[in-house]
This record gives sequence, C-alpha cells and structure tokens, in this order.
Amino acid sequence: MLSHLPILQVILPLVAAPSCLIIRRASLVWLFTLGVSLAALAVSALLLQQVYTTGPVSYALGGWDAPWGIEYRIDLLNAWVLLIVSALSSAVIAAAHSSVARELAAGRQTLFYTLYLLCFAGLLGIVATGDVFNVFVFLEISSLASYALIALGRDRRALWASFQYLIMGTIGATFILIGIGFLYMMTGTLNMADLAARLPAVGDSTTVLAAFAFVFVGICLKLALFPLHLWLPNAYSYAPSIVTAFLAATATKVALYLLLRFTVTVFGVDFALASLPLEFLLIGLGLAGVFVASAVAIYQLDIKRMFAYSSVAQVGYMVVGIGIGTATALQATLLHLFNHALMKGGLFLALAGLVYQIGGCRIDAFRGLGRTMPWTMAAIAIGGISLIGMPLTAGFVSKWYLVMAAIDSGLWWLGILIVLGSLLAVIYVWRLVEAGYLQSPPQALAMIRSEAPLGLLLPTWLLIGANLYFGIDTRLPVAVTAAAAQFLLGGAAP
Repeated sequence: MLSHLPILQVILPLVAAPSCLIIRRASLVWLFTLGVSLAALAVSALLLQQVYTTGPVSYALGGWDAPWGIEYRIDLLNAWVLLIVSALSSAVIAAAHSSVARELAAGRQTLFYTLYLLCFAGLLGIVATGDVFNVFVFLEISSLASYALIALGRDRRALWASFQYLIMGTIGATFILIGIGFLYMMTGTLNMADLAARLPAVGDSTTVLAAFAFVFVGICLKLALFPLHLWLPNAYSYAPSIVTAFLAATATKVALYLLLRFTVTVFGVDFALASLPLEFLLIGLGLAGVFVASAVAIYQLDIKRMFAYSSVAQVGYMVVGIGIGTATALQATLLHLFNHALMKGGLFLALAGLVYQIGGCRIDAFRGLGRTMPWTMAAIAIGGISLIGMPLTAGFVSKWYLVMAAIDSGLWWLGILIVLGSLLAVIYVWRLVEAGYLQSPPQALAMIRSEAPLGLLLPTWLLIGANLYFGIDTRLPVAVTAAAAQFLLGGAAP
C-alpha cells in the first residue's frame, strides 16, 4: 500500500470528482469531498515522512520505467508542497458547507464540489509528477476547473474575471507548452531527472535559452508575478468566498513550486542564476511587486481585493528569495510559501464569514465589527498581524530568514527594502483594525450580534491559530525547509 502512495495522492480526488455527480445531494457531496481531502492529507503526510527519512520516492506508471514512461517522483520539495496543498484544502472544504449554501444556488452546489475536486487533483498532479508534459496536462485540468469555479460567483463581474483569467491562463499554458516542445526537441526526453542530466550538454544553444524564456514567462503568468498579475485581483474579488480562499492558499503556491522546480533543478542553478542575469530580474520584479501591490492595496475599499493585491506583494517576497539563490534564501521562500498559505487561507475564510452574515466585505462593513462579530474580527486582526510579519507569528519567521539571507549575501540594502515593504502592510491592516475596533457600526448593522456559523468559524481559527503556533514552535517547518533547500542546491536531480 505504501508503495502506491504517489499515485493515490492524485487518483483519489481525480476519481472522486465525477462521483459527486452520482451522489448529487449537496450535504452528502460536501461530506464526501471533505473525506477525500482528508484522505489526500493523510497520504501527503505519509509521503513527507517517508521522503524525510528514506529519501526520494519514484513511482513508474504502467510498468514503464523512467525516462521512457511517466514517473511520479516525490522528494522533499514536492512532498512539502503536497502537504501544504492538501492541508489547506481540508481546512477550506471543512468551512465550505454553510458558505457555499449561502452564496450558490442549490442546483450549482454539486457542480461546485465536482469542480473543486478536479482543481484539487490538478494541483496535486502538477506537484507530484516527474514528467514535464504531465505538468502541462495537470495544469490545464486545474486551470479549466478554476475558470469555472470563479465564474460561479453571484456577481455578474465574476464572468468577466473568469474570462480574463482564461485568456491570461491560456497564454501562460501555451508558453509553457512551447518551452516543453523546445526542450524535447533538444534532449529527446520529457522526464525531469533526465532533462536535468542532459541539458548541461546543450545549455549554450539558443533553443534551450528560448525554452527557458517561454517556460519562465508562462509560469510567472500563473504565479501572478508583477507585472503579470492583472488577472488575480478580479478573480479573487468576484469568485465565491470559498473559491477565493482555496485559490489564494494553494494555486499560487503550486506555481511557485513550478518556478523553483524548473529554475533550480531542471535547468540548474548554474544556468538559471549564474549564466543568465535572472538573479537581478527576480529580485527586481519581486521588489516591484512588493511595493506597487502594497501601495495599491492601501487604497482598496473592497477587502477581498485588498488582500488580493497583498497576495501579489507576498509572491514578490518569495520570488526575491529565489533570486538571492542561497540555501537560507530558498529556505525563506519555502517557509513563506507555507506561512502565506496559512495567512491567506485564514483571512479569506474570515471574510467568507463576513460575507455570510452581511453579504459583502467592503471597508464600511468593518465599522464596529469588533463588537458585532468579535471572533471574526479577531481572526482578521491576527491574520493581518502575521501578514505584516510581527514577532510571535508565522509571517515573522519567514521574513526574518529572508532578511538574514539578504544580509548574509552582502545585500544589506535588500534587507532594508524587505522591512520597508512589510511596513506598507501595516497601513492597510491598520485600516481594518481601526474600523473594527475604533469606529461605531453602521445603523443597518448595529443590531447584528451573531457570528458566522460554527462550521465556518472553527476552520478559520484553525488556520489563524496555526499562524500563532508556527510563529512560536518553528521546529517542523524550519527542519523540513532547511533539508529541502539543501537538497535543491545539492545538485540532485528532482
């Protein structure tokens, strides 16, 4: 059974998705989806434990050994990301029942869970596979499901946001496919480990440079790296609240995994960060994303949109870590990948509770929220503090490692800019805290004295509590990310 864990990770949600159409009844489909997500979480935890103790796991599909057949190869990097995606999916889907019932018509709820599982399976498949064409296939599965999930939003602008994401996502996927085609033309293989071994011999060719450029730009579109982020604010703002929480906590993390996988292990550090001026490009775009997106977030009146721009800024921090390229910097990136998933998962679930009770989440709805919905407001405040990077929160840990990595590399000015970027987050988080605790509620909301449903509030506080716990007890994330960063720079094939 343990030998089949890599394929079970993907097969479970992929087979479960069409099964939802057989079950049909919304409450049963929700329970079924939650069970599948928890099973995927158990599989990912077992895989991480196995990889951490015994090394990478290879699984050949159809009895065809790599590089001839498709291989699922699990190492510390993707085992860590698999755990994050499945854990955040479980927390989000646990909170989904009441929110989905409030925001979606009864006839669309079964469709929602079907699409959710397809998107979940696609994201897990991207991370688990060791075949670059398989990456494209699962990327399309997750993307098509994401477009449909966003379009389910009750605001008519959700259709435009979905269409905009479809256009940008299709361009990104096409770029990735063209890059994969060039790689196959030059090496005759699609297996990541085989590509890593063969590419150094042809690394000086113009075709390989073009392949890298296409793959890099395509992934950055999916990642929403500034200035290729324009699809993300609308997608997060107009999608159903649970969809926003799921995508914010998982989709950009998987795209960042792809950026790490291709730049560090497939093409290699010597090619991506030494032969090419990618270090300066990544640091420059990352910093631009931090400052521009944070500045735009300050002026947003819709809080989902505010945190959407905040996500663009947080992606910038992670990309800066890749640009620095040292073991500590890559560890900081992997730590922030985990911590940001906890932050945004908790924050967007808290906003889902606000939408459930009030019907919207504009800044006016926050006036007096500390009195009318104290647990929801406290969750938003703590999540915001972690987003800033205050001590005793998870956000502080990853930003501390990133600042230390910049200073250790002699880039003291970069460390200062990282701290200044975090101070911008203080401004837009303070707007929420001021409205929630220092202003009186609007007359229409003054009589509200009930919180969001317990089924929505408990998963929210599970993630918010994790922000506090992993800000104090850092042993698990620090140990795993340190080992993963060393593995990435050790020259081992993925």
